[in-house]
Amino acid sequence: MIQQNSQWAAGYQENYRLYIGDHAILHEQKSSWGPDNKLVVNLPKYICDTFTGFFVGIPPKITLEDKSANDKLQDWNNTNSFQDKLSEISKQTDIYGRSIAFMYQDEEKHTRVTVVKPAEGFIVYDDTVAQHPLAFIRYSKTTQNGLCGTIYYANKVIGFTDGKLDDTDEVNIYGVVPAVEFFENEERQGAFDNVKTLCEALDKALSNKANQNEYYDNAYLKILGLQLPTDENNNVKVDDIKHNHLIYSPDAESANATVDFVGKPDADALQEHFIERLLNLIYQISMVPNLSDKEFASNQSGVAIRYKLLAIQNLASSKERKFTQSLRQLYRVLFSVGEVAKPDEWQNLKFQFSWNIPANLADEAQTAKTLMGVTSHETALKPLSIVDDPKQEIEKIHEEQAETARNALENSPSATDLLKGDDDGE
Repeated sequence: MIQQNSQWAAGYQENYRLYIGDHAILHEQKSSWGPDNKLVVNLPKYICDTFTGFFVGIPPKITLEDKSANDKLQDWNNTNSFQDKLSEISKQTDIYGRSIAFMYQDEEKHTRVTVVKPAEGFIVYDDTVAQHPLAFIRYSKTTQNGLCGTIYYANKVIGFTDGKLDDTDEVNIYGVVPAVEFFENEERQGAFDNVKTLCEALDKALSNKANQNEYYDNAYLKILGLQLPTDENNNVKVDDIKHNHLIYSPDAESANATVDFVGKPDADALQEHFIERLLNLIYQISMVPNLSDKEFASNQSGVAIRYKLLAIQNLASSKERKFTQSLRQLYRVLFSVGEVAKPDEWQNLKFQFSWNIPANLADEAQTAKTLMGVTSHETALKPLSIVDDPKQEIEKIHEEQAETARNALENSPSATDLLKGDDDGE
């Protein structure tokens, strides 16, 4: 199994190189003649970072109905910087197609979470229709190029070195496999897997374009059949014919004297059309729009912008459903030890993702106002992007209302001295 995952790791490494801008064109053999520009347009990074920012740029709201349990849940999320880790998980799924969240106990017996790259670990599932996880295997290479790691079963944890299991094992306090796989589609494809060849073609097209521009900058001036002034040694009065890019031949027929540049056919329009076609295809197939396009720069309504973001919204909807399932399983592991909430509370979790779309607060406020009296206050507050936690917001509203009523009563002329806080009154 580790051997199989190592084979997949080659694909993960290829995607990572594309993400950091280490594209194939940089490793091509240098041309022995002519310009040899190698340009990289790092659209894979743009696609991943844009989609991650759109999906979890606004942290999703993860809540429980029970106030006490919800407070503990929010404390755990904040202590573990869980929203930051969720952002990293989202980025890894965009790059590699999958990512793993791993639960563990720190030195103080508190549950913590970390993110594991798919090249460093994997989950083994059973062969049933439900595909329940059997074990999580995390491994690394030793200094002698061997392998060592740990296998996490539902009931025990055991280490291994170079294929040999340790003599002793430990109890898994969670009672379930303490790792959960995150992915955005069943095929485990990353955000730019379907446009890798297009991105490489774009690198070549722009590099060739740069080569052509440099070629024309270095074009030779051809002078045929025309006598140029010479010095006393009968040398043409040009400092350096080679470095001045001159081709000079005075012996050609003077009647057909020519002075022009040596050049190849100009394919500028064809190249520009090809580059534009590649860019359009990359944005279209990846379903991540070009946010620097002039269409997004104009002052348009929120509804108009949403229509232009329809493709990425559809992509995010699918990813949200997959992430919701994985998040629920992750909190099931956390709640299993009763540290944050009761073991069965994971079933009552609510997840609300808010995609990072330019917000029109006036429209949101009008929507919330319309929902008041039709739905619960909590539901009415959910459309407001400025409200992180509707439950907490309702509590603040009640506190402010109580404070306002108390101040009004204390300042009333008919209020008793006791209500006004006058201890000297009789």
